[in-house]
Amino acid sequence: MASAVERTDDLVREYLIYRGFTSTLKHLDSEIKADKEKGFRVDKIIDQLQQLIQSFDLTGLKEYWAYLDRRLFSRLEDVYRPTVNKLRTSLYRFYLIHTVQMKNLEKTQEFFLKQVLELQAQPEWRDWFALPFIPAPEQNPSFSPYFSRQWADTFLVSLHNFLSVLFQSSPQPVLLSFDSEVQRIKTVQEENEELRQMLFALQGEWRQKKDEEMVHHKLAPYVQHMDRLGDTELDLVSSQRNVNMTTPSRNFFSTFLPQTRRAPGKLAPGPQSSPWKDPAVTQSAKAKDLPSAKDLKMPTVSTATVDLTTGHSRQRRQHDHEKERKELLSRLPQQVYLERFCVLLYAQTEALPDQTDSTNQTRVCEVGGASVEQPFIKLSQEEYAEHHSSIMHCKVDCSGRRVASLDVDGVVKVWAFNPVMQTKATIMSKSPLLSLEWAAKPDRLLLLGSGVGTVKLYDTEAKKSLYEMSIDDVHPRILSLACSPSGTSFVCAAAAQAAHSGVATEGDARVSAPVSGQLLLWDTKTVKQQLQFALEPGPVAINCTGFNHNGNLLVTGAADGMIRLFDMQRYESALSWKAHDGEVYSVEFSYDENTVFSIGEDGKFVQWNIHRCGVKQSEYSLSQDAVGPFVLSGYSGYKQVQVPRGRLFAFDSEGQHVLTCSSSGGVIYRLNKADAGLESVLSLGGHKAPVVTVDWCSAMDCGTCLTASMDGKIKLSTLLAQKP
Repeated sequence: MASAVERTDDLVREYLIYRGFTSTLKHLDSEIKADKEKGFRVDKIIDQLQQLIQSFDLTGLKEYWAYLDRRLFSRLEDVYRPTVNKLRTSLYRFYLIHTVQMKNLEKTQEFFLKQVLELQAQPEWRDWFALPFIPAPEQNPSFSPYFSRQWADTFLVSLHNFLSVLFQSSPQPVLLSFDSEVQRIKTVQEENEELRQMLFALQGEWRQKKDEEMVHHKLAPYVQHMDRLGDTELDLVSSQRNVNMTTPSRNFFSTFLPQTRRAPGKLAPGPQSSPWKDPAVTQSAKAKDLPSAKDLKMPTVSTATVDLTTGHSRQRRQHDHEKERKELLSRLPQQVYLERFCVLLYAQTEALPDQTDSTNQTRVCEVGGASVEQPFIKLSQEEYAEHHSSIMHCKVDCSGRRVASLDVDGVVKVWAFNPVMQTKATIMSKSPLLSLEWAAKPDRLLLLGSGVGTVKLYDTEAKKSLYEMSIDDVHPRILSLACSPSGTSFVCAAAAQAAHSGVATEGDARVSAPVSGQLLLWDTKTVKQQLQFALEPGPVAINCTGFNHNGNLLVTGAADGMIRLFDMQRYESALSWKAHDGEVYSVEFSYDENTVFSIGEDGKFVQWNIHRCGVKQSEYSLSQDAVGPFVLSGYSGYKQVQVPRGRLFAFDSEGQHVLTCSSSGGVIYRLNKADAGLESVLSLGGHKAPVVTVDWCSAMDCGTCLTASMDGKIKLSTLLAQKP
């Protein structure tokens, strides 16, 4: 970490020099020189402590250790507090041993006079108050181990290792991880390109294999080029073929239709079905309009006078031939048209472009004569069906490995989808659950908000509840949770009992006045409330919350239609404006974080500029299927209505496309300018009930889309992004 800090400082200096910010550069250099953390270099911190001990500066030593405790040690979990106390005790003993070794009895007595109130109640310091009065403490069995060089080296090494591990495991700003992120992205891009090559290679092999297995029927010579013949030429060819039917012979019929079986000697009267079995080319309506055998004027076969002994057999054979010919002519036009259709179909199949020639070729479909580029390919769609009631929330964790889903019955399922879909944990609470959120660090922890004023911290790997926090009895409904990207805190939005429920019947009346609520900030390490945000013009229920990438900004959407932007460094409201007529259901930062998107009860999808308060950058209209309330019809006229609680939209990795809800599955739109509107590029489908919440986990070109519906089904669609 120290090398990354040093490199980042150099980059910042180079940037300030390039911009000409000389005064800022001077302030930066002066603050770096006075930096008590020494650029996170552990050896410098140890040297500073030893320097204070050697100069007998007890006050400076206490202040420096208090700074380290406040800046670093206070963020640790409670299990590490005994270790910190032991290190502080050893540091004070190291100072005392140094005063005795240097025969500075005055500083030894000064230490006990200043620290007596703090140390007299601690049993490990009970014998040390006699140290100034012992003539030779280095020979005393109780103190002799502390005068050895081995103890001093062991203490310094232990302190060095503790600080090193602390710096390595502490949350780091995004700027410090720049080099590692660049290398990781480069590696992922290379792997993704290899997978794309493999995918297109497999597609090429599959197409080639399919073409080899295709059975090509050998057509008669007079229909080999039938796709270029019109109806006039077709009648002409049929007439020319029928002119030669003057000699009744069985071999004549076998040569007339070489690809069909030879007709039997006895045929039932009337037309028979076509020998072609492909249902795609069976057109009964057109077959009625085709000319019949009576309409075709064919030359009749003349019969000669024969002897009476052979006349009967010859006449019977001629009668059979006439039956065969009539049956053949009755189905001849339909046969020819079918052959013509197959020739055209085969020619179009052969003319299709080979998509394996280039890995960068994009799929194009014809819509109304215009070509539309397809930015995504839906590789697969799986279904998770472990829930038995409507879904309220469905979210992927930060690593993209696990999903947490919550239904209206209060059942939480934690499940993984790679390599196979499998349930990892099931959480059933006695009190109703209303919200959930994944912790940022560590990502195995899950926050669960209830309807009785509690937030539960659950370990999904150990499958147990770690802690349960009591929020407020006046505002018991935890409507929204948002964890800071640093993992040190989380925001909790609580509302009063008067808030409408997530599921109701269609006749339920909506609450006209905004419900009272509050917005709280909790510390995840100490599990204590830090502060309560001021909500102007008055306390109101917050429906949705979201942090930006570094946790410095928090955006919220409330039941009064207001969007509020909070500065998390000053813990105060920076901006607020009226966004929607009615409640704000869902709000998110854009990809560049210069704007925020919101969906409200008025059915509008709006993009707001955060640098100009209340200014719309674009506005789109969405159907009720994408906004809610969502309606599921049942038997006997029963209708279930669900008010939106989860995410109603999610962006891809580049922020150019958005996934929204619909009545039968998620729909992906391309974000255009306001005058162009939303452009639908892909419909995921797969649902039989309205989709009520979505999520989109993106990892480079491949992404995973989650769509959850009111029937408890969750569809997981894997997409492949196509680069132009």
